[in-house]
Amino acid sequence: MPTKTIACLRVSTDKQADRGVSLDAQRAKLKAYAELYELDLVEIIVDAGHSAKSVDRPGLQRALGMLKVGEAEALLVVKLDRLTRSVVDLGTLVERYFAPGKAALLSVGEQIDTRSAAGRLVLNVLASVSQWEREAIGDGRPRSCSTRRSRASTPAGGRLTAAA
Repeated sequence: MPTKTIACLRVSTDKQADRGVSLDAQRAKLKAYAELYELDLVEIIVDAGHSAKSVDRPGLQRALGMLKVGEAEALLVVKLDRLTRSVVDLGTLVERYFAPGKAALLSVGEQIDTRSAAGRLVLNVLASVSQWEREAIGDGRPRSCSTRRSRASTPAGGRLTAAA
């Protein structure tokens, strides 16, 4: 018997749509995965123009509400970063919606299926890496700008000399 599943798609910027994570590309991957694994796609929900920094997105909240009332047994995403980049948010989602005995979280790209202990382990490791990536990207920009500014104001060679 096929698992009743909700698919969630998300892009936060136009650039993402140009780099292969467009909504159409995500939809095609999710439909192919659902067919391969005999999932019954109850609904495909789209969050366009929303960041994964927050789970307070209209489409995701609708999907979670459907899981809560039993309209579906699983949530399917093309990649984990389409759901969230926050370990805290992911932990909360897993606890409330995807813990053993609750709905399943399925990810095409990472081959995650939280119906098994191994799937939950992989999910938690990848969530940590995802959050690190977001923080590293955010930390890198200001640091590189301040480094350039400090080098621009020092003499050739980048060394400051003590005043005599």
